[in-house]
Order: sequence, then C-alpha cells, then structure tokens
Amino acid sequence: MPIAVRLEKKRTLLEWLRWQVTVTARDIRDLERQEVEERRRREIAHRELRWTVSESRAVEGHPVLHPGHCSLAAQYGGAQLLDRDGVIAAAETHPDLEMCDVCAPWGSLDIDKPAGRPLAGREGEFP
Repeated sequence: MPIAVRLEKKRTLLEWLRWQVTVTARDIRDLERQEVEERRRREIAHRELRWTVSESRAVEGHPVLHPGHCSLAAQYGGAQLLDRDGVIAAAETHPDLEMCDVCAPWGSLDIDKPAGRPLAGREGEFP
C-alpha cells in the first residue's frame, strides 16, 4: 500500500478517534450530572421521611418538632434527622415538645393536629 494511502487512512482514523473522544467525554459529563441529580433526589427523599427537633427560639420556650425538609428547622438549629422511633424518644425526653404550626409534622406522623395552646398570660381568644 502506498504511503499516501496509508497516511490518509491514519488521518481519517485520527479524526474519527477525536470525534469518539468528544462523544465519550460528553457522555461522561451527562452521566456525572445524572449521578449528582440522583444523589440529590435520594437526599431529599430521605429528609422527607425524617423529622428534626429545633431548640426553642424563646428563652422560656419549648423545643419544636419539624419534618426533615422544613427550612425553619435548619434556620433554628434542627440538624439531626430522626426516624419515627427517634421522634418517640425525643417526645419522651422533652415532654414539652411542640409541633411546628408552619410545616405541620403531625400529618407526616399520621396523627391528628394537636389542640392549640392557650395564649400565655391572656384570657379568652385573641380578637
């Protein structure tokens, strides 16, 4: 085979290999993005099936139970995620545990909404 023909074949092969590298690199980037998204979705699902207890915001307040995905919990110090048994243990440890009125964890715990607490130091209903 003449050198010119062999040279043309090698150039064609090199062009095809460059194209293949480009396609493979793109596939790798796509798979890495999919992997990150899948991990993010798993973390969200994990948080949605858990609860967290935040410390009281007031000096004489009570700890508050939130679903794991509640932004208030992160804002006020709820860091550790609890499963159902952890929530029961937290309720035993903190008998004054309140449930967040904003994120409504009682729905995710399959319990009825607790009755509202009376206003401290006031009689009757708030007008």
